[in-house]
Amino acid sequence: MLTGMSFKRVAWALSLAAALGVSAAAHAQEAKIAAVNSDRILRESAPAKAAQSKLEAEFAKRDKDLQDMAQRLKSMSDSLDKNGTSLSAADRAQKQRDLSQLDTDFQRKQREFREDLNQRRNEELAAVLDRANKVIKQIAEQQHYDLIVQEAVYVSPRIDITDQVLKALAASGGNAN
Repeated sequence: MLTGMSFKRVAWALSLAAALGVSAAAHAQEAKIAAVNSDRILRESAPAKAAQSKLEAEFAKRDKDLQDMAQRLKSMSDSLDKNGTSLSAADRAQKQRDLSQLDTDFQRKQREFREDLNQRRNEELAAVLDRANKVIKQIAEQQHYDLIVQEAVYVSPRIDITDQVLKALAASGGNAN
């Protein structure tokens, strides 16, 4: 039969053994964690660069038209400033109305251009992130990661797999399906 003192020793020994067993099991089951820098993916990846080129081509004509309109607006304004005093009051008023109308049209078209460009940029970036997430998931499955985070305050270079994701995106041509 165990005395009070030996019972405590056995209990302590069992507790210690259990704690060591749990610690060893926890160590054996350590989570494999990595991090990805989404900003770098959106700046440096092949699909992001392709999306940027696509947007530039898609909006080049409208951008050129806006630049031409801005130049026309400046020329009209300069002409009115230079020759306004020599014009009749009716001609000067007409030119000011024309200038004002052109300025209103320019501002409207410029606003529409920015809105359309932002909408398309968001669509393209969402598609890039979707492709990147598929690649990240493939890497996670292949390399048995338990957790991959995309946004963190600090990431040790030891667990940063952004370069690996960029290479995988480039190799897949961005089509990680």
